[in-house]
Amino acid sequence: MVTRRPKAKKKQKQQMFIELDRVLDQVSKDKNIPKEQLIDAIEQAFLGAARKKWGHLGELEAQYNQESGEIELFQFKTVMEKVENADIEMTLKDAKELDPDAQMGDSIGVKMDASQFGRIAAQAAKQVIISKVRESERVLVFNEYKDRVGELITGQVRRFERGETIVDLGKAEGAIPRNEQVPGEHYKVNDRIQCYFMEINPERSGPMLVLSRRHPNLIRKLFEIEVPEVSEGIVQIKNVAREPGARAKIAVHSSDSDVDPVGACVGMKGSRVQSVVQELRGEKIDIVSWDPDPARFVCNAIAPAEVVKVIIKESEKTMEVIVPDDQLSLAIGKRGQNVRLAAQLSGWNIDVLSETRLEDLATRTKKTLSRILEISESDAMIFYSHGFRTFEEVAHADLEKFQKVPGLGQERLKILHQLAQKKLAAGVKTEDVLQEVAKEMELFKTQQQTPATEKTIEEDFKPEDKTIES
Repeated sequence: MVTRRPKAKKKQKQQMFIELDRVLDQVSKDKNIPKEQLIDAIEQAFLGAARKKWGHLGELEAQYNQESGEIELFQFKTVMEKVENADIEMTLKDAKELDPDAQMGDSIGVKMDASQFGRIAAQAAKQVIISKVRESERVLVFNEYKDRVGELITGQVRRFERGETIVDLGKAEGAIPRNEQVPGEHYKVNDRIQCYFMEINPERSGPMLVLSRRHPNLIRKLFEIEVPEVSEGIVQIKNVAREPGARAKIAVHSSDSDVDPVGACVGMKGSRVQSVVQELRGEKIDIVSWDPDPARFVCNAIAPAEVVKVIIKESEKTMEVIVPDDQLSLAIGKRGQNVRLAAQLSGWNIDVLSETRLEDLATRTKKTLSRILEISESDAMIFYSHGFRTFEEVAHADLEKFQKVPGLGQERLKILHQLAQKKLAAGVKTEDVLQEVAKEMELFKTQQQTPATEKTIEEDFKPEDKTIES
């Protein structure tokens, strides 16, 4: 490619591009962006502006001249024997003036005068440069933070945009989306904030670093800082259940029998856990001991309530937790919070029942099984004690396993299994029969109470009745 350099306004142009080169060096240094990327962005900007204004002139190319610090624009023309369009073609004679070795069919680049760009073209170039610089910055931020996802990250609140909290992290900005903020937490500009670095998303329109104050792992990371045994791996945080801003439960386990995991996390006079609570703006934290036995673990998780009995339904991944009557509200917690967190922590569905409620429910269930399967309540008690609470469970049970239920005999169990399947096919439902049994039990209680009430009334009015008769 041969170029022709115009002599007019050479000093003025050189001065302009010397200034440009200085700007490139400064931007490259301040933003930590390779100068080559900036040069490429400016080449594209000039080329875009040129095509917008002179697109009819055919193929154009922009190049940065390192020696002069100048962006040069070239228009390519094809060497033709006969020129029909002077904008894209040239004669061999004209081509020879630019390149003595030019031949027919060659494409010769002719330098264009960049000073012809108007204000609109310059503005367009500026916008493209800004866009390229931003893209380069995002690439650098991505490379800087891509390996830090899942870490605890600290910054300063910088501003608030469209419900998001923008945090200055030093080399970049992160955003806490509205759905990752904790209700009731309020920050001011320049406030220090610790967040869980949840993900990096280059497709976001705002900051690509997505932070969270709601994520359960925020609690894990805070305990790693406050508790040396956790950071060293002696104490493991097995699971975290959290209702952000209100309450959380963590299950901890120690690989060293001499280290109490709960005590290590609580600290002397509660100093360690209190540091975490303060960072979470007063969110209460229950620390419970993890246990490989699911039943024991659930008992620990339901604390501070005491557990009397646990009934496990492995097929449904459900546990019935029986507590004393006076502990029921404590086990459930305010608006069911305690039992919800315990269920999240353990991974089991938990039904909390009082002792009185369990006894009542057991009676109704046994009567219902007895009525549907046409068996005695003592036989129904056998089914109940082996986890069969409805006849549907009997019908769906594997016959071979069902026949292992002791006390009734395999042949009779097979007959009852078939009967349960027939009842199921006939449309019988446990819920309907259970409601009937419940009504009958309530009526029976009422009838038992009524004679005693009438007798008391008769005794109260007995003297007066005698007086009236006399």
